[in-house]
Amino acid sequence: MDRMKRFCSNASFILLATLILTSCIESEAQKCRPSGRIRGKKAPPGQCNQENDSDCCIEGKLYTTYECSPPMSSHTKAYLTLNSFQKGGDGGGPSECDNQYHSDDTPVVALSTGWFNHRSRCLHNITITANGRSVVAMVVDECDSTEGCDADHDYQPPCPNNIVDASKAVWKALGVPQNEWGGLDITWCCVSSLWQKELRTYTRINLKFIDYETLTIIIIAF
Repeated sequence: MDRMKRFCSNASFILLATLILTSCIESEAQKCRPSGRIRGKKAPPGQCNQENDSDCCIEGKLYTTYECSPPMSSHTKAYLTLNSFQKGGDGGGPSECDNQYHSDDTPVVALSTGWFNHRSRCLHNITITANGRSVVAMVVDECDSTEGCDADHDYQPPCPNNIVDASKAVWKALGVPQNEWGGLDITWCCVSSLWQKELRTYTRINLKFIDYETLTIIIIAF
């Protein structure tokens, strides 16, 4: 009888974990398609800070916009870009998460709109991996994929949907030669606490008796 109880308990856990995984996969696996296009406007004199080789909108050019980003995993592929979060830098105004400016010597990032997810990742740390190294950086801002080419966005194009826009400190920590700063293929992932939060979002099942650390390992292994 005890053996049967243990079997049923283990089977129930596996079934519950499978349901959670299925829910996560269904939520994340939806393809990210463009939400629209906007037409570029020429920046007025003195607008569009081109520090760090930032692009300015080209008048009349159509730019694709997104309200989503590619599906996340334990090693989400992304494109790393360079941004200054300091006052007067090409990042524009204060960071959205804390209404503060941040030194170029601080490892901070902005995420494309879909990954930023309505500020849900504000002030969370993420791990960025590239060039054989990893660095932990804090999310402080959104790289807006839905709008651009206006004064609020310093007449810069909408952000692509797969961007991690990082301070100089991140590039230094990854060991990228300074003359190669600007664009780099990377992977990134969330910290486990954020995985736990998203597990609650993706399922309505009562998970109070489940070990979240175990489920995090299961999801990453999957």
